Order: sequence, then structure tokens, then C-alpha cells
Amino acid sequence: MDEDRGLAGLGSSIATIMFLWAVGRQYFPAHVESFLTQYISRLVGFFNPYVEITFPEFSDVSGDGSSCLARSHAYTAIHAYISAFCADHASRLRADAESCKTDRLTLVLEESDELAEDFGGATFWWSIHKSTSFFPVPQEHRYYRLSFHRRYRKVAYVAYLRHIIEEGERIQNMHRRSLRLYTNLSRSRQIHASWCHVAFSHPATFDSLAMDIVKKKEIINDLIAFSKGKEYYGKIGKPWKRGYFIYGPPGTGKTTMISAMANLLGYDVYDLDLSQIHDNSTLRKLLLEISNKSILVIEHLDHLQGLLCNDGKRKAREDREEEESEITFSGLLSYIDGLWSAQGEGVLLAVFTACHVDKIDPALIRKGRMDVHVKLGFCEFEGFRVLAKNYLGLDWHPKFELVKELLKVKEVTPADVAERIMMKNLEGVIDKEELVEGCIESLVEALKCAN
Repeated sequence: MDEDRGLAGLGSSIATIMFLWAVGRQYFPAHVESFLTQYISRLVGFFNPYVEITFPEFSDVSGDGSSCLARSHAYTAIHAYISAFCADHASRLRADAESCKTDRLTLVLEESDELAEDFGGATFWWSIHKSTSFFPVPQEHRYYRLSFHRRYRKVAYVAYLRHIIEEGERIQNMHRRSLRLYTNLSRSRQIHASWCHVAFSHPATFDSLAMDIVKKKEIINDLIAFSKGKEYYGKIGKPWKRGYFIYGPPGTGKTTMISAMANLLGYDVYDLDLSQIHDNSTLRKLLLEISNKSILVIEHLDHLQGLLCNDGKRKAREDREEEESEITFSGLLSYIDGLWSAQGEGVLLAVFTACHVDKIDPALIRKGRMDVHVKLGFCEFEGFRVLAKNYLGLDWHPKFELVKELLKVKEVTPADVAERIMMKNLEGVIDKEELVEGCIESLVEALKCAN
């Protein structure tokens, strides 16, 4: 091994010569430059007995070199494995918070530090690095580097890498017992856009959702069929994805439905805030980082139309002093469509919400992008019965008929009804029956006064 290391040191010296050659090559004729470059590279490889494999964070999934990027499955598995392994073996560690608001820390390998692992009689060295590109915007690209002696190629290719990927997947699954809510950070050009997450703990389910029972069952069946439809989607030649467009007045349960979807399917939620994104490149980077089995949410799409530029031109903001957005409408559409293609082997559910459909460009919500359109309207009697059961434990009450008649002519949202029947201490009333009666009476009076 000492001999090998000595040869490696000699290889490093020759690599330094190559660097000097790269600086001075401009002074040589083209044919001389080509000849020397070829043979110097071979010389370095001859004296350096170590093989290096890099695992970039993003990989080209198009297969034709068209730069259709997606987060590398191998990278995420390796990252999970190295993070677990380095806690007991690395000499330099960096502590990262598991999420934006948590006490749990994850120990990761420090940049440019080296972690050695013995496997199958061979020694493998891992290190993590970053490279920076400055066009079209400054971005950092991370990658892992694996080094090993060339005599252990077969061990590395056949057994070790498979071991790393399988163990990394197991560790990921073990740590994925709780759902996560992601949101994007930073609109500044000087700060790289990224996702930050907290534990997703919203208790909403479809059982607690105040809407028509038949429509609710249709949505549940569609979601379950979609989550189990990998083979079917592959058979018909379509990416395994589903788009939902949920619209209706404020307070009708759009956000609650998204939470119910996440809890039903066990998917993470990515809440994309377009106001925090300054250009198409940043948008593309964030979309590429979304994992499989996730729900991408863009809320209040009707309000965000003003943030999008048309035909690649900046939209004037004469009444605002902050930095202008350069997100184009065509950019949003192309990246959403590209995301479907990139996620062909996974599952991604996109949900757009809006209060006013007439303010949204039809191209964004057409069939093929948004497959299912769900209109959530004002509270109807069936929805009220769900709320009464959840909030008051009532299946029936003498005043339900009056509530039913009032709901036919009054426009109130489920949120308004829920607020009225939420059991609170009404003027010191402690008895539960009196409290229930007070809630029903409060709702009746509010409905009578409603427009």
C-alpha cells in the first residue's frame, strides 16, 4: 500500500505538470498541443493506480444529452449512507438541522474531507465536493467522489456499489416515517434558492372534509387508483403523474383538501411560493429537487398571474421598489411539463388552487396538465352534517331541518360554519349539552343574518 501511495504521489506531481501545461498550452501549435495533451494524460493514468467515480447530485434523464435534469437516485442513497456511516468514522463532521424547526441533527461529511471504508478486502475512500457555475445564475453543484485501487474494480462494480445503494435506501425509508412540508426560501440573487422543511402534522382527512359525499368518494377512488397505477401508466405510455386543479371561494377547504390528500397517500408536500423566485433558472432548480411520492402545491394561482412575465418580457412594477421577477409564463409551463417527463419512474401529484378561475390562463389548467378539476363551493347540508359530527358529535338535532332550509338560500363557507359550531365556553356554560345547544343556536342566528 505504501508503494501504491508513492505512485499516487508521483501521479499527483504529474497532474501538477499537467496544470502548468494547461496554462502554457496556448503558446504551442495546435498539432503539438494535441499530441502532448494525449500522452501526458496517459502518463498520469499509468502512474496513478486509483480509479475515481463521481456521483453528481443531478443527472441527465433524457438519454439524448438534451440536459433534462433530475435529482440522482444514486446520489440521494449515497448521501443517506455516508451521513449514517460518517458519525462513527469521519474525523471532521458538519452538523445540519434535519429541518428548519427541529432539534434533530444530521452529521454529514465535511467538504474535501475523506472517509475510508473497508469492504470485501478492499478499501474505498469517499469525499464530497462542490463546483460552481455562474451562468445563467450562480449555482452550486455537489457531487460525491469514490476512489479505490484499480485491482478492486470488480468488487466495486459488482458488490460494493450495490451494497451502498441498498443500505442508503433502507436508511431513507427508516427516516421517512413522518411526512414533511417543504417551502422554498430566498428571493435574493445572492442567496441560492433551496427547500426548507418542517414536519407535516396537519390532521385533516377526507372523513373530516365538509363536501358532498359522492364527490368525496370519487376523489378518494381516483387518488388510490393513481397511487397504484405505475404499471398501467407505463402500459399506456404516459408519465406516472396526476394534476389537480382545486378552486372555489376562500374558506371552502382547498388547503384542507391538500392536507387530506397528503395524509391519504403518505406523500410529502412541496409548497412552491413563486413570489420568492426571481427567474426561470431558479424555478427549474427547485422543481428538479422535488422527490418522488410528493405533492407539488401552487396556491392562489389567480393572484400569482401578475408575477409571471409574458413572452419572456419583464412585467413592469411601477408601484413596487423590490427586485422584479423574471419568471415567464412559458417557463412555468415548460418546466412543469418537463417535470412530468423527468419523474416518469416516480409519483408526483400537482395541485393548483385558485379563488377566481376567470383570472387564470386556460393553458395552465387544461386537461393533460390538470387532469381533475374540483370545485369547492359554499357549505351544503351534507357538508354541514360532516362538520356537526366532527365538532359536536351529533348525527341529528331538531334544528337540523331549519339549518338545511337556510343553507339552501344562504351562501356561507364551511369555514364560517365550523367557526360557529366549534365548542367554546359560551359565557361560562360548562355543561356539554348546553354548549351544543348554544353552538347550534349561534349557527342558526348567523345563517339568518347572512346575505
